[in-house]
Amino acid sequence: MDRAKLLRLARLSTAIVLGTWDEVQAVRADAPDGEPDRAWREAVLQTHLFGGFPRLVEAYGHLDEVGGLGEASADEHEAAGDPARGAALFDRIYGEGAGPVRALLDGYSRDYAAMIAEHAYGRVLSRPGLAAAEREVLASCALAALGQERQLASHARGAMRCGADHATLVASFDAVRDLMSGDRHERARRIADRFRDA
Repeated sequence: MDRAKLLRLARLSTAIVLGTWDEVQAVRADAPDGEPDRAWREAVLQTHLFGGFPRLVEAYGHLDEVGGLGEASADEHEAAGDPARGAALFDRIYGEGAGPVRALLDGYSRDYAAMIAEHAYGRVLSRPGLAAAEREVLASCALAALGQERQLASHARGAMRCGADHATLVASFDAVRDLMSGDRHERARRIADRFRDA
């Protein structure tokens, strides 16, 4: 995917997570020819992992008011996730820390750990339609805007482990800077700098 499109998706998904509906509609209204497409639908779908289902429901309604997301093809509909595909993505994102992160999640709650593995990774983040690096960039923007620095660090490093370059990650933070409050943008950039060579 070209960087300009990824930055549009970063704005869209971050605005959804924050509930900034005017911006959601503005991004959709400014979509170039050929968009929205599957990448848009995937970017929107994954926002519930960061903003919750209520925000996603609202997003679909606001997007429908300005043209929607286009018709999904039959191959976009997955009946179930793929636990092996999700586990492989988890390992790729967390690298040598995958085992300790799984243990941490399991220590919080076995049910929660299973939901993360089966739903977040096995059913959502590992879906076709967006590359892992693109999904991680979008996740990083959402987490930066929410001020969730520990998770941001994991996903910023994960973005680079999955193939995003440092310049793209920083450009994505710059693209959503006006949506962030306080000094979250600067903190996000510092975190990205820590993982320049991840």
